Amino acid sequence: MTRIDFYQIESKVDPLLFACRLIDKVYRLGHQIHVHTASEQDTDALRICHYSEPVMHQDVLVNLSATIPSFFSRFDRVAEIVPEGESTRESARENYRQYKSKGYPLHYHKLSS
Repeated sequence: MTRIDFYQIESKVDPLLFACRLIDKVYRLGHQIHVHTASEQDTDALRICHYSEPVMHQDVLVNLSATIPSFFSRFDRVAEIVPEGESTRESARENYRQYKSKGYPLHYHKLSS
């Protein structure tokens, strides 16, 4: 079953910079990664390809979107990045409730710089 990890970051931490650090760490651990962005602008900022659904692997999904991708359960792990801010927190809470209602194992990490 897919493991879901939420990473709460402080407002002074740029979410895309944190995503890059997380992606680097996961990559160095030998995992294949798919990054799901919220917009083409985020895709361009990270300099990655922009596809709606991955074709090749199902290892780690880094979700930078406010919603849960329909294909998330194909992955062993999902990383949800939660920046401070009421609108992003509310969408993260909704995602948390959805994952929980479906019985997925949830882990919450509160990070400080």
